[in-house]
Amino acid sequence: MSEPRFTAPKEQAAGIPAVVSSLQHVFGKAGVARGTKALLGLNQAGGFDCPSCAWPDPDGHRAVAEFCENGAKAIASEAMPQTLGREFFAAHSIADLMAQSDAWHDLQGRLGGPMLLRENATHYEAITWEDAFAIVAEELRALGSPDEAVFYTSGRASNEAAFLWQMFARAFGTNNLPDCSNMCHESSGLALKEAVGVGKGTVTLDDFLEADVILCVGQNPGTNHPRMLSTLEAAVGKGARLVAVNPLKEAGLLGFAHPQHLRGILGKATPLASTYLQVRVNGDMALFRGLAKALVTIGAADESFIRDHAIGYEEYRSLLEATPWAEIEELSGIGRDEIEDLALLIAGGERRLITCWAMGLTQHRNAVATIREIANVHLLLGAIGRPGAGLCPVRGHSNVQGDRTMGIYEKMPEPFLAALEKQADVPVPRKHGFDTVDSIHAMHDGRAKVFIALGGNFAQATPDSAYTAAALRNCRLTCHVATKLNRSHLIHGRRALILPCLGRSERDGGRFVTTENSMGVVQSSEGKLAPASDQLLSEPDIVARMAEAVLGDVGNIRWRWLAEDYDRLRTWIEAVVPGFEDFNARVRRPGGFYLPNAAKERVWNTPNSKANFSAAPLDAFRAAEGRFLLQTLRSHDQFNTTVYGLDDRYRGISGMRDIVFLNAEDLAALGVKPGGRIDITSRWHDGERHLNGFRAIPYDMPRGMAAAYFPEANVLVPAGHVAEGSNTPASKSIEVSIHVAAGL
Repeated sequence: MSEPRFTAPKEQAAGIPAVVSSLQHVFGKAGVARGTKALLGLNQAGGFDCPSCAWPDPDGHRAVAEFCENGAKAIASEAMPQTLGREFFAAHSIADLMAQSDAWHDLQGRLGGPMLLRENATHYEAITWEDAFAIVAEELRALGSPDEAVFYTSGRASNEAAFLWQMFARAFGTNNLPDCSNMCHESSGLALKEAVGVGKGTVTLDDFLEADVILCVGQNPGTNHPRMLSTLEAAVGKGARLVAVNPLKEAGLLGFAHPQHLRGILGKATPLASTYLQVRVNGDMALFRGLAKALVTIGAADESFIRDHAIGYEEYRSLLEATPWAEIEELSGIGRDEIEDLALLIAGGERRLITCWAMGLTQHRNAVATIREIANVHLLLGAIGRPGAGLCPVRGHSNVQGDRTMGIYEKMPEPFLAALEKQADVPVPRKHGFDTVDSIHAMHDGRAKVFIALGGNFAQATPDSAYTAAALRNCRLTCHVATKLNRSHLIHGRRALILPCLGRSERDGGRFVTTENSMGVVQSSEGKLAPASDQLLSEPDIVARMAEAVLGDVGNIRWRWLAEDYDRLRTWIEAVVPGFEDFNARVRRPGGFYLPNAAKERVWNTPNSKANFSAAPLDAFRAAEGRFLLQTLRSHDQFNTTVYGLDDRYRGISGMRDIVFLNAEDLAALGVKPGGRIDITSRWHDGERHLNGFRAIPYDMPRGMAAAYFPEANVLVPAGHVAEGSNTPASKSIEVSIHVAAGL
């Protein structure tokens, strides 16, 4: 391994380096033949949906290479032909595997067969599928209450698997259905549901090509959803102005060298953001409050839209008038003149404004209020429900939106539960279940005793790493349906199971599944590769056999019969979930179909049938004097908790992940040289959490701010520090103190 080093960050994303990186990962891990076949089927009509981000595919023509570097890395990881079986686990104890890095875990290959860790054992051992399901049944049946079980779901589960999963949990008797959405866009869903009646975005790809202004807020598309860069480039080419709002200067917001265009191949980038506002961490609510104040001052409010469609404007306008500019500037870190210039920009023309955001907004204490403030600006302008305008939360996982549509939610509305109960002919519980943070607390204090995960890497994705690990170890059984080894398999209950499943790219006996992308398009996904092992089962088959072992066939449910033919499952989905009429026929059309989106049609499915302004007090999380506000973020060599390597090409980092980005002046004030070692302590009312010996790297960002990689920095995130209303971990606003590393 080369020595860790850091250089100047890049000023553009993609280009030939992205192509080279993609091919190195794919051919190096999957081989030339298998890797090429995988890439040619990725995001194609009749092919399979990318297991990486949820950015939508074009409705019409698709390029031969309809994928990005992230997608290539994800496929390279999934398409590895080598498998881990009894020999691997016999040679590696839990302690040995814990000592290895997350990147090492990913490089070992695919899980090849079901594995069991017995009580007090040091090694996993091979087990039959029948015995694995019998253990799950034994543990679930022994619980004192169904609510002592937790059924977690990752956003990579298909619609069919997710629908079966939630039906299994509810037939068992619980709504304990935490999922990865609880940790990312839960705040978006709640805020948008309250504001416009739809907990999803209100735009399509075509809207980007008609927009006048696009605001990218709290997101880094170059690393987290690179296919979005092609859309942004096309929008800028059509005349749209892109405004970036982000504390850190990020290459993917500055310029894009399209690797399939001659200019990009030659290294010439299209400039993207014409304005870059380096807002303070958690200063976004203040920025949008100031933007609304400036818009009202210049008379930009769409009085006709507000009169016909909205409620609460007068109260909100009074709040704007009472909010002093000095407070807005202090909390946002952006000057009044810059905010007023932005107001003039978006008020011009036909007010075709799109605002996009990601976890830079959703993972704060005031996340819901901040997103409501964005909605306020759009309602003020009438910039919703017209071409080129709307709200766009950018989902970071391939089917996280579809999982929610399928009922993966601890408090689904009554119409869904009633329809499920009627279709299944089994009692469905109404008591709200545990979300992700509640599940951690419940496992920690013994109220939950069995944890079963349909995908994901729960131990690494969640906050407060030591607290979460203790919670998982307090369980009687932890069980993970997975494709690859990850750290959650090593932080286990009294007994532990690993149940290996087919990947998105693998053939499933001629069957196909479906997914929903970030803009509400439901499409088919059919793997093209030979399965890595003949012992792998599909996710629906695993869920059906597990449910059958635990419950037997109940009511109208014939678990295995439903899973044998996914058309049968889709018929059940059609009967329960609105918008899926004629599901089997419509999803077979190239490109799939759009789900209904009432807000896009200016129909407001809110209790008062109107769009709603909010009037929350202006708020920002501020660190005490002498401390820093730290946010977690991803490196370029990872997707969610999957770490593909130790580099972060766009930020100039090579060979290291134990780092903290800081303003250069803050580094100097601390007496720390660039690359020097520091200790970090997070401060919360229940105590301190520590990371020691991290490297301090200077970066273009506001003073008093800090940033470190997820999941390494999750240990600093208190489990009790959450977004109000959504209960999402506030991983983007952690109060920390930083000092020169002890002993140096």
